[in-house]
Amino acid sequence: MSTLANTSDTTTPDRIIREAERKTITAISRTTAWSLERKGLFPKRRQLYPQSTSVGWLLSELNEWVASRQAIN
Repeated sequence: MSTLANTSDTTTPDRIIREAERKTITAISRTTAWSLERKGLFPKRRQLYPQSTSVGWLLSELNEWVASRQAIN
């Protein structure tokens, strides 16, 4: 089973990915993701609720990031 969503399928809505699933999809640590995000090299996290520390990432943005890493190899 592929972790990449079909981005051309308009019937599949984008969804928010939390930390545990982000780590599974990207295969990088929390610290590495944070460092890359600060440098603008990783999708930005999104605050899930106003006045909250809960964050997540859009699945489509993570999939694009993974695809861009695979293209390098």
